[in-house]
Amino acid sequence: MQNHSTYLRLSAKWGFSLLPAVFAAALLSGCDSSSSVQTAAAGVPKVFKSNCISCHGTNLQGRMGASTNLTEVGKRMTKDEITKQIKDGGGGMPAFESRLSAAEIEDLASWLSKKK
Repeated sequence: MQNHSTYLRLSAKWGFSLLPAVFAAALLSGCDSSSSVQTAAAGVPKVFKSNCISCHGTNLQGRMGASTNLTEVGKRMTKDEITKQIKDGGGGMPAFESRLSAAEIEDLASWLSKKK
């Protein structure tokens, strides 16, 4: 019985301190897998993945309200308007002109303008 109580004390002592590491490992284990998040993000430009997903979501569904939904952004904005929005920001969106190259902005605007 002593071994069992020693195990419980050690689990309580170390289990909680290892919890963040276990959680991080679980999250990272999905990388490069065929999970629905990975599959849904297939074909998404790298610049979008690294700069836009936190607000616009992996499926462009928006994560910060209706205005961040980009699933049909090409219906409501022209490519030039999208380019301007990316460069200058506005409406809660930060400006990305100083963070992204002109080519990255152009590619991203072109890709988004086709979402209709």
